[in-house]
Amino acid sequence: MTDDARLADPLAAARALPQGSMVVVRSRTRLESLARALLRTQCTVLIAGDPLLAVRLGAHGFHLPQARAGEAAYWRARFPSMVITASAHSLRALSCRHVDAIFLSPVFATESHPDRAALTAVRANLMARQVDVPVYALGGVDARNVRRLHGFAGIAAIGALIA
Repeated sequence: MTDDARLADPLAAARALPQGSMVVVRSRTRLESLARALLRTQCTVLIAGDPLLAVRLGAHGFHLPQARAGEAAYWRARFPSMVITASAHSLRALSCRHVDAIFLSPVFATESHPDRAALTAVRANLMARQVDVPVYALGGVDARNVRRLHGFAGIAAIGALIA
């Protein structure tokens, strides 16, 4: 996930990712230009919060915040071949349908959302196993604590990409 405040060079971070990695482009100031640059990498690129921009740019898909996850069915019907992901911060939110994957957060304490209580590894592991959709752990995941995660399809990161 890109982050205007914490990830100064998201393009360099994306280029350092393994082939086949996914990047969710989140930016308040340069969403379109950053997305265009990232689309020239080997990453799967999703646009945060703007399905129509994703279509216009030829992105692979888009990411919906938890508050808009209910829109997934509408967007799936309009753009069936696009990758759709959503955020979830609770077990109830994990029940969203018509998405290809869910980012569950914050699993651990994170600088991105210092006011939000972490789910903890134990709780997040149990939650990830409750749904049939691939779930990715997000929030405070690093090389030390990733070994405590089980039942996830993978991990997502912001801070772990900062070198």
